[in-house]
Amino acid sequence: MRSYSPDLTPPWKKKQAPVPEVPAETDLVVEEASTGFCGAVIRCEKTAEGPTVTLEDRFGKHRVFPLAPRGFLLEGKVVTLVRPSASAPVRPARTASGSLAVPGARARVARTGRIYVEGRHDAELVERVWGDDLRIEGVVVEYLEGIDDLPAIVAEFAPGPDARLGVLVDHLVPGSKESRIAASVTHPDVLVVGHPYIDVWEAVKPASVGIGEWPVVPRGQDWKTGVCRALGWPENTGAAWQRILSGVRSYKDLDPSLLGSVERLIDFVTAP
Repeated sequence: MRSYSPDLTPPWKKKQAPVPEVPAETDLVVEEASTGFCGAVIRCEKTAEGPTVTLEDRFGKHRVFPLAPRGFLLEGKVVTLVRPSASAPVRPARTASGSLAVPGARARVARTGRIYVEGRHDAELVERVWGDDLRIEGVVVEYLEGIDDLPAIVAEFAPGPDARLGVLVDHLVPGSKESRIAASVTHPDVLVVGHPYIDVWEAVKPASVGIGEWPVVPRGQDWKTGVCRALGWPENTGAAWQRILSGVRSYKDLDPSLLGSVERLIDFVTAP
């Protein structure tokens, strides 16, 4: 015998429980309920179709959504975003990596775990964008000057559950020398990730450096010297790097392939 619910009210007529109204203040991080797009509030605007909010995700992509009732998730809970009042308090600033800044936070005592990068330029770029986050987490970044001896370096580090090691590799593409070296490291407490570029210079967006694109350097030439030559810069790679680094102000100036890799390493070495 078929049973029926005693409540025969059509679902569309039922009242939904009220949810909190939250001012859409700048830098508030929310998720749009229907698409799953997650980002920080950039601005709210009046339009002919009604008020909207613009969100920016961690890769710098912008999406515009209507301020619909029950339209967003804040820390996993459904909320209704509303336009902030003119007197709304200013939210905390963001770090260069896009994380919310923690005012007055002190650097944590360094963890046993480490992140290794190939060279000084890699280390300086990671510091420029993720330095605040790394200090709060107590993560030290060291550079190796190449990864040819990576298996031996890993063995010397002696990783373990309380001393995880993350390694960032340049030119980590199928068939490369770097990919073969990375594949030889299979320790469960070591994570090797990378980006596809020959050098970390290329992970900086050309527009941030004031160039149209990164030049193609013929095989057999020193890549950095070739870049300087092709761009008409003095063939001083140290000075060229300072010029490139000065164009990096936040994660928005970096290619997503590098962003994702560094975030994975930080999560890996700080996991409980």
